[in-house]
Amino acid sequence: MDPIHIIIRPIVTEKATWGAGHQNRFAFEVSKLASKTQIKYAIESLYKVRVVGVATQIRALRNRAYAYGLVQGKTWKRAVVKIHAEDKIEIF
Repeated sequence: MDPIHIIIRPIVTEKATWGAGHQNRFAFEVSKLASKTQIKYAIESLYKVRVVGVATQIRALRNRAYAYGLVQGKTWKRAVVKIHAEDKIEIF
């Protein structure tokens, strides 16, 4: 899988930016089909940093009630990537 198709977008929230500043952890929305090793190589090739660890989560949005019934939320995959202490990603 191509690295551009693995990494969908960075996640910029208050919690994610705190982790980026204090713990060198960055959060990304990734493809549901990508493994941890594929995510590691994609981050290393796109951002030119050394990845120390990758943690992934399958996230599900809650159900929404509309006039015509319940609609189930779309699931997505989040990867929290820890990079080497000397490296830095400039998007955060």
